[in-house]
Amino acid sequence: MTNAPSETIRLYGTEEPSASTPLLRAGPLTAEFDAGNLRHIRFGGVEIIRAVSFIVRDKDWGTYNPVITDLEVEQDDAGFRVTYDAVTGDEAQRFRYRATIEGTPRGVVFRAEGEALTDFLTNRTGFVVLHPIDGVAGEPVEIEHVDGRIVDGRFPALIDPVQPMLDLRALTHRAAPGLRVTCRMEGDTFEMEDQRNWADASYKTYVRPLALPWPYTLAADMRLEQSVTLTVAGSAPAAASEAAAVSLEFGESAGRAPALGLGIDPDELAATRQMAATLAAIRPRHLICHYDPRRGHARETLQEAARLAASLGARPWLEAVVAGVEGFAQEIAELGAAVAAIGSPFDVILLSPAPDLRCTLPGSDWPPAPPAAELLRTARKSFPGARIGGGMFSFFTELNRKRPPTGELDLVGFSTVATVHAGDDRSVMEGLEALPAIAASARAIAGDRPLSVGPSAIGLRMNPYGAAPMENPRNIRQAMNRNDPRQRGLLGAAWALGYYAHFARAGFEAVALGSTTGPFGLVHTPRSWPQPWYDEHGGLFPAFHTLRGLARLSGESLVALEISHPSAVQGVCVDGAPGREAWLANLTPERQRVALPKGAQGVFVLDASRFVEAAASQDLADHLAPPADPSLLALDAFAVARVRF
Repeated sequence: MTNAPSETIRLYGTEEPSASTPLLRAGPLTAEFDAGNLRHIRFGGVEIIRAVSFIVRDKDWGTYNPVITDLEVEQDDAGFRVTYDAVTGDEAQRFRYRATIEGTPRGVVFRAEGEALTDFLTNRTGFVVLHPIDGVAGEPVEIEHVDGRIVDGRFPALIDPVQPMLDLRALTHRAAPGLRVTCRMEGDTFEMEDQRNWADASYKTYVRPLALPWPYTLAADMRLEQSVTLTVAGSAPAAASEAAAVSLEFGESAGRAPALGLGIDPDELAATRQMAATLAAIRPRHLICHYDPRRGHARETLQEAARLAASLGARPWLEAVVAGVEGFAQEIAELGAAVAAIGSPFDVILLSPAPDLRCTLPGSDWPPAPPAAELLRTARKSFPGARIGGGMFSFFTELNRKRPPTGELDLVGFSTVATVHAGDDRSVMEGLEALPAIAASARAIAGDRPLSVGPSAIGLRMNPYGAAPMENPRNIRQAMNRNDPRQRGLLGAAWALGYYAHFARAGFEAVALGSTTGPFGLVHTPRSWPQPWYDEHGGLFPAFHTLRGLARLSGESLVALEISHPSAVQGVCVDGAPGREAWLANLTPERQRVALPKGAQGVFVLDASRFVEAAASQDLADHLAPPADPSLLALDAFAVARVRF
């Protein structure tokens, strides 16, 4: 194919190679070795621990990537042994450690001994253990505290806003019927947080307690020794065959498909104006326009955003930051007057005090902010006729920790991001598994109020935990990036579909994804960061076609869709005027075979082979072809499909 991009560009938007994860084996126990750490530790095929990692973070919660040397891996019938040295840090500070990992058929021991080579300012340096959520959420756990006390507990079902378990030495849980796993953590005091708050599919046990001061300094030459020991008792149930196709089954009518929206930052107004004719083909139902007077936004910003929404065929929503505390009522009144002066175009007004854009960790004092109920009552007077929304502009975490007075709201909203704690491809996709728990927990908070989510993306549009999201001039996979390369790849298109499908299934009224242009955009525009292939050829990102298709589902009658392997394939189905239609996504880099219900008549598949064609054609997904096999659909890596029944 002439001028065709590489497969890594098509799938991931970057030439950075995907990290290899060699499999370590000790009889029935296996673990993936990933950049010095362990992932997906399984016994007899059952996942017993999602990850054990030794991590080093900076003062803004950014995770350093270690430089590993002297790596040695030994495996035999008795088990495995891995050793390596690592140095991590930046030009200002460095930390060195030596790791030893030993696996037997009944457990794993992971030890780390390190020292600060300079004074080292960190928010966390030490072990992190992730327990999976599938089959674990809501289930019992035996807790051993640092003082030796043993008590019975339970993993949270709804998402815990703070720390469900403190002062930890060991945790024992049932990974499957007849299979018990003990995780012993030594060298410091550990505690747990519910990582589903940040759209991670895990419970995280970590050092050190957040009640202690942070960031903290490891003095030069200070030594650190920690270990994590996993012990398995019992046996695993017989594993299911992995050769079977993913099956789909239609259920009953399940309400209405959510309205599909986009976000827009005022920094993207000019670029969006230039691409408006192209973006209008998506026809989003709403456009969430961000407004922050601290950044110099004014009435002209509001007017231009409303005009652009109209040009895209979308209803404008306003997401406004309230900067003041003492003078918040006057500030809201003045904003209401500015909106009225341009014809009151905004259907929904979402408000957030500026202090709520920052994280307040458990145990810390909340910063001064306007009283929430009074702020919302003031908004209702200042924006007559508009629906008033509240919650958090940042992540579900903050909504869960600072819950709004729902009686004053017409809808409750929040956003999420896929790369708070990790930037690798698998973590991005695994995070979708946490969305049902987020949806259920949000419903418990909102009561009978409608729910809205977004604008959400793989990358961060704001960083509640540090100065700003990380810029990405090298176009790599990295936690807390603003401009994540996968926004331009097939992975981004599949992720968006999976995201929408989960919140559709949960009954959300509206879902907003990404933006029009820029780091979260759907079309190429010139940028300061590299956009391989697109910088030479321009065009549409694969997610353009996913969101265009989902926008057309908005408001249609939703059909319940049961998927046998929902972590591999996700989808959404509606009954519309033309008939029954499903959109499906392969969430993995491996080919997936999908057994279709009867009646498949037309199929469109967007995969790597059609990447170049998709970049140039707005209506590519409109052209359905008869399925080669009406009962079976093959989806290559991160492929997205439209199926008409």
